[in-house]
Amino acid sequence: MMTFGLETDVVDPVARGRAVERFRAAGIALPTFAQLADPALAPSSARARLEGIGPDDADPANLFRVHWFNAADRRSSTDVPGHLVVPPSLSGVDCSIVLLLGNRFPMIGAHKVQAAYACLAPRVVTGQLDPTVHRAIWPSTGNYARGGVAISRLMGCRGVAVLPENMSRERFDWLERWVTDPADVIRTPGSESNVKEIYDECAALARDPHNIVLNQFCEFGNHLAHRGATARAIDVVCAAYPTARLRAFVSASGSAGTLGAGDTLKEQWGSLTVAVEALECPTLLRNGFGEHNIQGIGDKHVPFIHNVMATDIVTAVSDRTTDALDVLFNTDEGRRELTRRGVPDDVILALPNLGLSSICNLVASIKVAKRLGLGSGDLIATVATDGSALYGSERAKTMARRWPDGFGDRAAAAVFAEHLGAVTDDHLLECTTEDRNRIFNLGYFTWVEQQGVSLDDFEARRAPAFWEGLLDLVPRWDAAIEDFNDRTGVLATW
Repeated sequence: MMTFGLETDVVDPVARGRAVERFRAAGIALPTFAQLADPALAPSSARARLEGIGPDDADPANLFRVHWFNAADRRSSTDVPGHLVVPPSLSGVDCSIVLLLGNRFPMIGAHKVQAAYACLAPRVVTGQLDPTVHRAIWPSTGNYARGGVAISRLMGCRGVAVLPENMSRERFDWLERWVTDPADVIRTPGSESNVKEIYDECAALARDPHNIVLNQFCEFGNHLAHRGATARAIDVVCAAYPTARLRAFVSASGSAGTLGAGDTLKEQWGSLTVAVEALECPTLLRNGFGEHNIQGIGDKHVPFIHNVMATDIVTAVSDRTTDALDVLFNTDEGRRELTRRGVPDDVILALPNLGLSSICNLVASIKVAKRLGLGSGDLIATVATDGSALYGSERAKTMARRWPDGFGDRAAAAVFAEHLGAVTDDHLLECTTEDRNRIFNLGYFTWVEQQGVSLDDFEARRAPAFWEGLLDLVPRWDAAIEDFNDRTGVLATW
């Protein structure tokens, strides 16, 4: 099970010893999973050190900013995670829709940096990945690869991003600034829908023993970081609205890491877990296939870390909608239309915090609210995985393709009417046990037939006990991180 990052004991003491020496020399200390969930638990010396360090600096201390509690300036912290409450004037529903703002995370302005840390840190402190020998390979359709490169650099490792060549230009611009060698950015064929091509490239890279592939789709550190840190962040936000009841947690599938928060929230609140995908590629919904531009939600397969049997609803949103709303939310014409519709100024100013997959989560939440008939005492939580700053080049393409004569007031009104005013609960499945088993079984073809996972390991994930048992890993990883920090002695010098 080392393939999935499940080891908690030291696998290679020599490799761990070399990592300790490197971290000591470079002044690198590691936060625990508990500190990612509650940054107030971090040592005061680490928090003090951050005062003189910018959120985008390649400084190891920024590992202690890899959490949801960064303030709007991304330098200071806040007691309640940054979030946007979507009003009925925008959503068309009475229930509160709350989006946690992922662009407050350091380095990459997206929450995937936390998943990357949660996958790499256990590998290093258990001696599975030797930063003096190995390259960390980060397969992704965008943000996880960027997060992996950032975390690798802060942890004294060499990180390699593997992502489709047609992802947004802004992603590649960022990578070119952060990698130490241009060869560490590997472009695979296709775009958002070409995850299989990423897997094939990683299989070739894995033949070199110096490469360690940290595949977000099957690394359980990804699932557990969200189950702990993201779920706690949502819980804190919900507590700020004591008259509302959390009814559903909504998240685009992607690697399914973020969906892990739904397992914890279901236990705490009795909420439903909603998986979202692109209508152009409805894999979970209809065993479908296709291509789309909702960047950040890879598809055509069921991630190994998706707890399918705990998923209550599956729904789909078109990239025609997300592309159009990205234009509406980020142009003067769009802002005028939102003002005309009665959307408050502070909400309009906050909408650039939503990237393409964030808009997808918003629209999916509206669909769920309409299907469930939710009212003013209800709350739906979701995440704004990244912000619009990553999609300027994509926005320009949308405008050139759909409004070559310019995006005027009439076009803005039409976008609002079609993509917000006319949202219905179509393309939505309330899962039965049969539905869940159908979706679960679909994963067989990726993981057993293509990736060589044993049938026993594949089937084990069907049982709730498997997922509950994963929680035992976290305190053991935290103990290993604390022991590693003690051996480096870095925290004592801060």
